[in-house]
Amino acid sequence: MSETIRLPHKPDTPLSYRFLPGQGPLSTAHLVVFLNGLILPQTRWLPTIDYLCHDTNRPALLTYDRYGQGESARDPADEQHGGTHDIREIVSDLHVLIQEIWRTKVKQVSNEHEGERDGKKAETPKLVFVSNSIGCVIARLWAEAYPGAVEALLLLDSNIANSDLVSVFPDPDAPDFDPAVLPEDVTVEDLRRTRAGYASHFHPSVPNPEHLDRLNIAELLPHSDTPRLKGPEDGKGPWITVVGHDWDTFAEEGLQGSMNVPKSLTNAFMNTAWGKYNEGLARLTEKERSCGPVIATGCGHFIQRDDPFLVAALTENLLGKIDDGATR
Repeated sequence: MSETIRLPHKPDTPLSYRFLPGQGPLSTAHLVVFLNGLILPQTRWLPTIDYLCHDTNRPALLTYDRYGQGESARDPADEQHGGTHDIREIVSDLHVLIQEIWRTKVKQVSNEHEGERDGKKAETPKLVFVSNSIGCVIARLWAEAYPGAVEALLLLDSNIANSDLVSVFPDPDAPDFDPAVLPEDVTVEDLRRTRAGYASHFHPSVPNPEHLDRLNIAELLPHSDTPRLKGPEDGKGPWITVVGHDWDTFAEEGLQGSMNVPKSLTNAFMNTAWGKYNEGLARLTEKERSCGPVIATGCGHFIQRDDPFLVAALTENLLGKIDDGATR
């Protein structure tokens, strides 16, 4: 069942979350935080958590709906910023949420049961972010803002943060446009229609129910492979696993969806650009601490929905690397 919390800096606004206590050595100093995209709420992580909860050595698990999303109330910051808030507000809220959850759900409980077998809890947790879509952008910005606090990131089909997505496709009205760049089964009209569809659905200027203003994200993260992230170990980055959607599944969903995008057009431009972006994400840490890009076979953009077991397995893999390092 979900609970609500009122963060100290927004005391009049309830935020919905779910918390599952950890067990074993990893529970003393680590916290796994699941970060939603724009569309799917925290409940979509529950099948993955069902797999993870059987592990005898794992951190506590935290999901939440951001302000204006799922079961949470609208962000009160919207009132001061013309009806929206930006992603920096989300990063700040997340920091406060993590502090409050660790203090009230982990540290306080530990103090009340001082003899518990898992050991004394750390003052602040080392984080493992499991994120999808724009949640990956939030994870990167949080890790950049609080260097050394994130031990691992699982990035599931991250948004292409430095693109408006429309310009991934060539502009048929540009003076230097060459129709020869199009796949044989795609017409200029198909291209024009696809760009219009992406503009109306996915451009950063398009409003969303969360009231998140996304216009500054490309400026905040202009590159996929920088800035490099810093992990808790001196001089080393965090463990990072990058996962991309299945090209054919994603293209088929684009064809069957309301925009009816030809599969060959998706593969020639969007999937190619996304694949290169994911390669950059894998360079946010040292090569030996990076895995991927892994292709989630049979999955579209919402990998936690399409294959929760894969997400659990990849999370367990990262936790195993953390545990191995802790026991050396």
